Amino acid sequence: MSSTVCGRRVTARCDTDIRVEPSMTQAKRHIHVNAFNMNCVGHIHHGLWTHPRDQSTQFQTLEYWTNIARVLEKGLFDGIFIADVIGYYDVYQDGVDLTLREAIQLPVNNPWLVVSAMAAVTKHIGFGLTATVGAHNPYAFARDVTTLDQLTNGRIGWNIVTGYVESGARGLGQAGLAEHDSRYDRAEDFLALAYKLWEGSWEDDAVVTDRARRIHTRPEKVHPVKHEGPFYRANAIHMSAPSPQRTPVLFQAGTSPRGLQFAGQHAEGIFIGARTPEAAREASRKLRQAAVNAGRRPDDIKIYAGLAVVAGHTETEAQDKYAEYLSHASSEGGLAHFAASTGVDFAKYSLDEPIPYAAGNAMQSAAQAAQQQGWTTRRKLQEQFALGSRYQTIVGNATQVADEMERWIDVGEIDGFNLTRIVVPETWEDFANIVVPELQNRGRYRTRYEQATLRQQLFGRGDRLPTNHIGASVRHAVRLPEP
Repeated sequence: MSSTVCGRRVTARCDTDIRVEPSMTQAKRHIHVNAFNMNCVGHIHHGLWTHPRDQSTQFQTLEYWTNIARVLEKGLFDGIFIADVIGYYDVYQDGVDLTLREAIQLPVNNPWLVVSAMAAVTKHIGFGLTATVGAHNPYAFARDVTTLDQLTNGRIGWNIVTGYVESGARGLGQAGLAEHDSRYDRAEDFLALAYKLWEGSWEDDAVVTDRARRIHTRPEKVHPVKHEGPFYRANAIHMSAPSPQRTPVLFQAGTSPRGLQFAGQHAEGIFIGARTPEAAREASRKLRQAAVNAGRRPDDIKIYAGLAVVAGHTETEAQDKYAEYLSHASSEGGLAHFAASTGVDFAKYSLDEPIPYAAGNAMQSAAQAAQQQGWTTRRKLQEQFALGSRYQTIVGNATQVADEMERWIDVGEIDGFNLTRIVVPETWEDFANIVVPELQNRGRYRTRYEQATLRQQLFGRGDRLPTNHIGASVRHAVRLPEP
């Protein structure tokens, strides 16, 4: 299956005989961890909603989200990353029957609307929120982001996605999904306008709140944004005063050639899918080089790999829990999800019939990964989806899990993980109670939060975009007082 499992009853390797690059051994870096979730029942590990301890069917309640937020802050997570998709998965079996029966990211609700409740019961965790460029207008969206960044004291991040499902395009009134690279062109134009609104419309000292003089905002310090782009136009001031971060922390996941270029220029956090630490290292070096090509530093980005962890106080406990989870998982659900990612209806092929992957208009990296891994038949694919997904999985006690996570960080040259949920909230509770203390003992995990924005928590260089980021180029120069 698609996992690296430490301990007995498995065949995957868990040794540490790989040579680590000298630059990676100079200091033990803290491991960054986000909880990976979605405002739906079935997210990554399909079928696990049937587990008796899983609470994901309660996703429509505020109590579900506030409880998760408390669990994560107690576990000193960086934050919660909430995925989203505009549309639904109708490629597999040419319809939505299985998608609806297995709740494969359907029904799905807006991830942005649960943040205020989670922020109200926490002080530190960040919120990485997904929004599809083509479903929003940058002028209104910029205000939404600024509002949440203000309400959370600077804890907001935006995962920039360009869309990849035809059903979403149809729902938005489009004839079909735009060509892959042109979706990134639209995202570039969207960001160009958003940067002007967040960074360039209001000067830092515009708001004075002077009751005696009856001046709340100095008009000369607020500037209209003028933008004439290929997709968007605007001539107006930003409706909101600056938030703590102004621009949210920018996340992105595309690793196609066009996505790589986009990430190098804009992204601060990048999510990769990698089967091994060595594959992660190859992807990481390409991404950091893309940042350098854009005039940034290699460490201006944080790179995260998707990961599932099944932790137990003993190896036997972890393996038994893993076997229990497997009994509830839906490999076919995972296959249907992957069909939407690749644009290939795998149901049309018999178990051992070769599957021809062609360059499609969905996620180019997903089809490429399938070809590279030799997932050329339905049988081979479903073997990878035994736990309902293709995510790399670590099963073991605290020592085993920590060993493997360290290997991914050091050999893979990544910064952290998006920790998927298998059973909610058990997965994250187990990680916090079993794995976190071990990582802390090794100097690999924070022992307390600093009072800071999300960007400061991640990079330690301040609340705002660094000056070498393209978004900083539209700022107004700071005017020094007259001598």
